[in-house]
Amino acid sequence: MSHLFKNRCNYNVLNCAHFANINNIISCLSTCIFPDKITYPINEQQLHIGPPHFSNLGYAYAKRMLEIHSRTYNEQYNRNYKCIIPVNIYGPYDNFNLEDGHVIPSLIHRCYLAKKNKESFIVKGSGKPLRQFIYSEDLANLIMIVLEKYEEREPIILAVDEENTIREAAEYIAECFEMNDLIFDTSFEDGQYKKTADNSKIKNLCDYKFKSLKEGIKESVKWFKENYEIARK
Repeated sequence: MSHLFKNRCNYNVLNCAHFANINNIISCLSTCIFPDKITYPINEQQLHIGPPHFSNLGYAYAKRMLEIHSRTYNEQYNRNYKCIIPVNIYGPYDNFNLEDGHVIPSLIHRCYLAKKNKESFIVKGSGKPLRQFIYSEDLANLIMIVLEKYEEREPIILAVDEENTIREAAEYIAECFEMNDLIFDTSFEDGQYKKTADNSKIKNLCDYKFKSLKEGIKESVKWFKENYEIARK
């Protein structure tokens, strides 16, 4: 989907909801839409203070406009249109496509094929970039908490406490597949080094215990193995 079309979809959803007199909406943004040059940890007030990383340009501005559309409906029509900002999501029923999937599901699929074909498990880049990974079930629980308890209209970051390298995630995946032949291909760029997000707003809202990355990957790999034929890939 082109980013221009995505921007139109975002606007049409809010516009139709408004004319249908729907007062409460939660829209999903992403931490990759924040400015590239920024102080860490990222907080919600920094969303529009500079351009995003060049690799996320179209997507980032489409998502930023979604926040602006939500804000203007709130101000002009007293709606309750909120935006959540989750970190990298993964889990069962994910998109495991090798090219279009997010980091963890794509690596799971890549490792699955490497194991099946008796090849090396190749990870693009050095594996050094840091990410916060949130298990999909944890995110679903946090969304329900936001629906029930979050009274502000400002965006809220939904992030785990821990930060892991891509290397750690790949090694956990390789361990699940009992793969010892793991190669990091440094001919590929790493992309943005870190996107550390401040989760203090959600932590103030609830004392939530997140699933560890190792355990979440274990459950995701198990699901993928058992549902390979029907998984999105």
